[in-house]
Amino acid sequence: DNTLSNRYAKRNQMDFGGGDNVGGGLDLIQWYMDIPPISRVYFTSAVLTTAGCAMDIISPYSLYFNFDLIFVKGQVWRLFTSFLFFGTFSFQFMFHMYFLVRYCRLLEEGDFRGRRANFALMLLFGIVFVSFFAPFMRSNFLGNTLSTMMTYVWGRRNEDVKLSILGVFTCTAPYLPWVMLCFTICLGGDGVVTDLVGIMVGHLYYFLEFVYPVLADIRDWRIKRILEPPRILTWICGDNGGMNQPDHAIWHQE
Repeated sequence: DNTLSNRYAKRNQMDFGGGDNVGGGLDLIQWYMDIPPISRVYFTSAVLTTAGCAMDIISPYSLYFNFDLIFVKGQVWRLFTSFLFFGTFSFQFMFHMYFLVRYCRLLEEGDFRGRRANFALMLLFGIVFVSFFAPFMRSNFLGNTLSTMMTYVWGRRNEDVKLSILGVFTCTAPYLPWVMLCFTICLGGDGVVTDLVGIMVGHLYYFLEFVYPVLADIRDWRIKRILEPPRILTWICGDNGGMNQPDHAIWHQE
């Protein structure tokens, strides 16, 4: 049985927000409040950051990733703000928000249900490793790379879910990041390295979080898990001792 995949297979039918229709329209407040907490914080921060830039309250020049400004001049906030700005309000911004909310939410409500600290650790893992590769990328804003990473992880954990691409063709979830990469190439190639870094970081996280514990248990390695949230993160996220663990033993190929 593909238990985990079947459990969330219907979620691939979800539109941008889901939620209830009230008076023929989308209940935005209910939709917003239904977003799980960490995904809601990230989405809200991204929207407020973009709004602040649109109203000239914040300058994008104070947000972008710059190695020298961060590690030489001590502007540490850029490690986080570079993941919050997705460009000006536009169709492209809405596209980025769609992927951010959809796959961030699906992960938090799926594999990380009841494990908010582990989900927060996944985001921190992505921020650290994407930032490590940032000097080799042409983009100074890294939110799209983190979104690609989450899409990759979700796809690997839901291998039987089928997705419709523009209503033209379908693919299974693990191929979605690669389809996005092909679209990037077709649109001129800007961002190819960005997408590849997201896929690479996503694969590293997937291995350490979902594959390594299985291997460690089978081979009786001393260290069973590498990615374990610290107690302070567990306390901040309000987890019950951080004892809930994912079902690592589920292999989608079964």
